[in-house]
Amino acid sequence: MRKNSFVHYLTKILIDIMFYVGILICLALPFIMSRAMDFFGYDDSATLLFTIVLLASGLCTLFILWELKTMFRTLLGGDPFIAANVSSFRKIAVACFLIALIYVAKSIFLFSLTSVVFIIIFSLAGLVCLTLKDVFKQAIAYKEENDWTV
Repeated sequence: MRKNSFVHYLTKILIDIMFYVGILICLALPFIMSRAMDFFGYDDSATLLFTIVLLASGLCTLFILWELKTMFRTLLGGDPFIAANVSSFRKIAVACFLIALIYVAKSIFLFSLTSVVFIIIFSLAGLVCLTLKDVFKQAIAYKEENDWTV
């Protein structure tokens, strides 16, 4: 197998940092939302909606980062083409589509152009993950076939 590069380790470190910072932000979110709403000039009635949307999408993002952490363990271990990574790509796709749905629901109550951008980005990310899932599934089939060849 190929040696792990500096970029692999750097990416793993960045994912770890984002994961732990994301946990802290999700924990602090209910306490900082009223100040943030005042700072950005929103009405207090929207605080609950924004808190729910940000917390729900933040938890989905943490789940995506967790799956990426598990996938990077297999990459750094030298065998990324395993069934667990196919499953991780499927789970990440579901989480991306869930984030898109959260922002669709948010747009019903409070429309913004940013929500539309999030809907498009996370829908596309979900489609990319489903495509990568199929690519990895095919690579696993080729690898298993190659392993049986003398």
